[in-house]
Amino acid sequence: MSLYQYAREGNVERLRDALGSDSAAVRKRALELLGELADENDQASIDAIMRAAMGDADEQVRGAAVDALDAIGPDAVEQFLAEVTGSKRSEADWVTAERFARALGAERPELRMAAANALGRLGEPSTLPAVVEALSDPDPRVRLRACQACGAFADPRAIPALIERLEDDPRVRRAAANALGGIATDRALDPLIDLLDDADESIRRIAASALGKANNPRPVEPLARALGDESAIVRNAAVYSVIELLSNVPTKHSHDVRDRVVSELKAADDETVVEPLVEILTQGRQTRQRRNAAWILGRVAEPDSEVAVAALADALADDDAQTAQFAATSLRSLGGTTVETELLGRLDSEHPDDVRAKAVFVLGAIGGQETLNRIEELTNDESKAVRKRAFSAVSKLRAGGV
Repeated sequence: MSLYQYAREGNVERLRDALGSDSAAVRKRALELLGELADENDQASIDAIMRAAMGDADEQVRGAAVDALDAIGPDAVEQFLAEVTGSKRSEADWVTAERFARALGAERPELRMAAANALGRLGEPSTLPAVVEALSDPDPRVRLRACQACGAFADPRAIPALIERLEDDPRVRRAAANALGGIATDRALDPLIDLLDDADESIRRIAASALGKANNPRPVEPLARALGDESAIVRNAAVYSVIELLSNVPTKHSHDVRDRVVSELKAADDETVVEPLVEILTQGRQTRQRRNAAWILGRVAEPDSEVAVAALADALADDDAQTAQFAATSLRSLGGTTVETELLGRLDSEHPDDVRAKAVFVLGAIGGQETLNRIEELTNDESKAVRKRAFSAVSKLRAGGV
């Protein structure tokens, strides 16, 4: 039976047995699964993981053991540190944090790794200088976890040292980029702009994802270039960040950014842009981002894009009135047969009156003879809002020569 099957069954005993395997890869994977399955009451697993952290012949396995203890919880990490240092565990948090900070200077790299993990979790401000210093540790496994801890602190004081780690081992570079993205000040994000051209796909994705947090329009054009990235995950991250940037940028920059965003997105491949915009509109949880997605779709999607039109038509029923209004104006901007057909299907009484009224409003601007015939029937609708829109739409369509 495989380790995966043992994990599915919750068989931690078999996973502990796998720690005696001759294969380092098997031992490492068993530790990763134990970290996911065991809890702080599973002392047998914690003891087995601590033995691996202190005695396994393979450094990657020892590192996996440290991370497994961290995944189980703070008590497991403290047990490990107490076991190695001989310290007491019944201390105030700040005392514990100071002890962990001292452990960053320990001879055993596994102890330094565990200390960095623990300090990131505790977040005691007084220990940040020690964590920043650990970014220069001779062991890349320690530097990796120090980067992750700095990301948890999200303190701008770590920025210069994190920037230096962008030239490090690949895993450390990724952790440093993630940490800078978590700090998210303009000073932290600026170095990530250059990483959009990095050879490492993961680095490009991290940079693209983080740059949407900027408070200035500088990342717009670099993110727009990333819309042509060979990697789909990088392109997707870039679209999300462009929308986030538009949502977060200060008001004084908003008009400039909005114009540049539309210009750059129009120049990109339609499928690359439309799919994530539709996902933001239909599944997003942040109102401002969904509003912007609804607004931009009307300016960058093709009029015959069925997925965009359907998403905008669905958004006519959105709980947020401004999102619904942006969806209506975007449908009007797109126009065409696809929009007309979609909205004619929204006129039936099974749809909410406000949706029907918005559909009539759009159809009054884009419809043809079939639309005119259908809307004329609605001048006797039971809904006052629908009737009002219907009379106005009929008038516009006739005035337009329909």
